[in-house]
Amino acid sequence: GIDEPLHIKRRKVIKPGFIHSPWKSAYIRQHRIDTNWRRGELKSPKVLKGHDDHVITCLQFCGNRIVSGSDDNTLKVWSAVTGKCLRTLVGHTGGVWSSQMRDNIIISGSTDRTLKVWNAETGECIHTLYGHTSTVRCMHLHEKRVVSGSRDATLRVWDIETGQCLHVLMGHVAAVRCVQYDGRRVVSGAYDFMVKVWDPETETCLHTLQGHTNRVYSLQFDGIHVVSGSLDTSIRVWDVETGNCIHTLTGHQSLTSGMELKDNILVSGNADSTVKIWDIKTGQCLQTLQGPNKHQSAVTCLQFNKNFVITSSDDGTVKLWDLKTGEFIRNLVTLESGGSGGVVWRIRASNTKLVCAVGSRNGTEETKLLVLDFDVDMK
Repeated sequence: GIDEPLHIKRRKVIKPGFIHSPWKSAYIRQHRIDTNWRRGELKSPKVLKGHDDHVITCLQFCGNRIVSGSDDNTLKVWSAVTGKCLRTLVGHTGGVWSSQMRDNIIISGSTDRTLKVWNAETGECIHTLYGHTSTVRCMHLHEKRVVSGSRDATLRVWDIETGQCLHVLMGHVAAVRCVQYDGRRVVSGAYDFMVKVWDPETETCLHTLQGHTNRVYSLQFDGIHVVSGSLDTSIRVWDVETGNCIHTLTGHQSLTSGMELKDNILVSGNADSTVKIWDIKTGQCLQTLQGPNKHQSAVTCLQFNKNFVITSSDDGTVKLWDLKTGEFIRNLVTLESGGSGGVVWRIRASNTKLVCAVGSRNGTEETKLLVLDFDVDMK
C-alpha cells in the first residue's frame, strides 16, 4: 500500500541525488490529477447519445464500463474510453428503475416487476427473477446475493448465480424505496415512514426504527450506523445493534434525496438545493455547501472522496466543492438549457473520470451521457 516504508531495494538511483520510487511517482500523479479536477482546463466531454428522449433513471460506472438504465425499458453498456455503446440490454417490458453492476454482471429492476441478471460482455440475459408483484424500485448487490425492494412492500434476497429467490422479507406496509445490504444485515426504508433492520437468513425483522414522520427515501449503512433521509426534512442516525436513534440531523428544508457515508462523514444532498457535511459520531453539521455559487434547485446526486464533493442538480450543473472547507471550487458541467429545463439526473465518478446523465423533461436538452476526463500524462 501507499503507507509502506520505502525499502532500499525498491529504489533505483537514476542520477546522483535523485531517488526514483514508484510511491513518489504515484503521489505526483495523484497530485496532478487532483489539480486537474480543481483547475485543469475543462476539455469537451465525450458525448454518449442513446435512450432517445427518455429519462436515464440509474447509472453505474466501474472500470472502463458505464451502464445506463432508462424508462425506455432498456439498459445500455458503454465504453468509458471510446464512448461507444457496446451493448443494448433488451428484455424488460417496463421502465428500468434500479441497477447494480460488478465485474461482468449487471442486475436491473423494472416496473415489469422482475429483476434481470445480464452478462455485460455478451449482453445476454442470464436470469429473470420473478416474485415481486409491483415495480422493483431499489436493490443492493453484495457478493453473490442481491436484495431487492419493491412497491409491493416486500424485499427479496436472490442468488444471482442460480437465479433463485432465497428469502422474502415482509413487514413494511407501503412501498420500499431504499435498501442496503452488507452480507449480514438488510436495512430498508419505506413509504410507511419506517426503517427496518432484518436478518435475511431467518427472514426476521430485528428492529423497526421509528421516528420519521414522512416517507423514507434514502439510506446509508456502514455495518454499525444506519442513516436515513426522509421527506420530513430530517436525517436520522441509528445504532444497528440496538435500534436506538443516536442523532437527529436537522437543518435541511426538504427531502434528502441522496447521501453518502464514509468513515463517519456523511454528505447529504437535498431538494432545498443545499448539501451538508456531517460528523455522524457527534451529530454535528461540519459544512453547508452554499453561498453565491450554490445550486439553484434540487440536488439530484452526489459523490465524495477525501478531497472533494461532487454534486449535481436539476439546475443543469455539476459542481465541485472542497470537502474540508466546504468552499465552492468550480462548475464541472453547465448545461446551456440549465434553468429552462435541462437537468443532471445522475453522476458517477472515478479517480480520473466523471460520468453525468443529463437531459430534460421538456425537450430542451437531449438525453445523453457526458464523460469528462481528468487523467494526466506522466511522460
